[in-house]
Amino acid sequence: MKQFDFKKVLIVRLSALGDTIHTLPLARALKKQYPNIQLDWVVEDKASKFIINNPLINNVYEIPKRKWNKSKNKIANFIEYFQIINKIRKEKYDVVIDVQQLLKSSFIMGLSGAKRKISLDGGREFSGFFANEVIKTGRKPFDINYHVVKRNLDIAKYLGCKDINPEFVIPDLSKEILPNIKKIMQNLDKTKKTIVIAPATTWYNKHWTVQGWQDVLNDLKEKYNIVITAAEREKELIYKILSRVENNGNIYDLSGMTNLGDLVYIYSNSDMVISPDSGSAHIAWAVSNPYIITLFFATSAKRTAPYGNKYYSLYPNVNCHPCMKRQCRNGVSPLSCIYNVMPEQIINIVNNVLQ
Repeated sequence: MKQFDFKKVLIVRLSALGDTIHTLPLARALKKQYPNIQLDWVVEDKASKFIINNPLINNVYEIPKRKWNKSKNKIANFIEYFQIINKIRKEKYDVVIDVQQLLKSSFIMGLSGAKRKISLDGGREFSGFFANEVIKTGRKPFDINYHVVKRNLDIAKYLGCKDINPEFVIPDLSKEILPNIKKIMQNLDKTKKTIVIAPATTWYNKHWTVQGWQDVLNDLKEKYNIVITAAEREKELIYKILSRVENNGNIYDLSGMTNLGDLVYIYSNSDMVISPDSGSAHIAWAVSNPYIITLFFATSAKRTAPYGNKYYSLYPNVNCHPCMKRQCRNGVSPLSCIYNVMPEQIINIVNNVLQ
């Protein structure tokens, strides 16, 4: 079978939100090279927002992992899983691509019934066992010096795509924008540039110091419109940060108030987003408008940072960076690496870029 001889393609990239966003350039490259293919996607519910109703994607199989985790009826979960697999098999895909390269994603690929089951070399948890085509890159899936978007686009190149520039296509989420969020953004001081601070992330050792965020806010809050975004579960962190920011009445704290559509709108209408390595930084990159400063501690900027002339990455100059671990492998508490990035570094970038 020729590299381009296919009509139905299925992407398996289940989670997380940032990794799903990083897979969108692969979908864009495939649809640009082969506009008439049926391009479908298997995704978990927590990462599905940028896939459902995405103009690149024809059909979406949503794995309801949150519901299954809460359910006590494991047999019902098992039945529902195989009902999804049965729907996939009925489509008779020509190509299934395991982008995630874990057992859970490769298992879906293996059960898909597709003619061509494609994966990259270096997968984990014996994921390569289910593939009948393994793309030889000579790189590990967690190569800290090779960007994950470029790795995903290696698949596009293998499948004959000529344009493999990293471009994002996201669904129209404008109907989800809450009126109060739109009003806040529209009423910001038009004489000032707008900066979004999104300080929270999932891993403990990807966070920066509370004092660091406080110093940045105290310096910038009079010169710029400051908007803070965070999930409901992260409001305690925001409270700690704002507790020692003087005269913070002109800082717009939207923590716990936004959905994904709101975030796309906020970042699209901002001049800069400052965040640790998180979904917020990846969403901001996908909307393409703001400058972005991303802070890296446990993880690698070369692997997951936005890249281009609008994006800045800051990371500690310590021997153990990046460790790529959820817990400090040196057993250090508090983490020494987070004190190696200074507030002045962020402030200088902001003032040089926005003033």
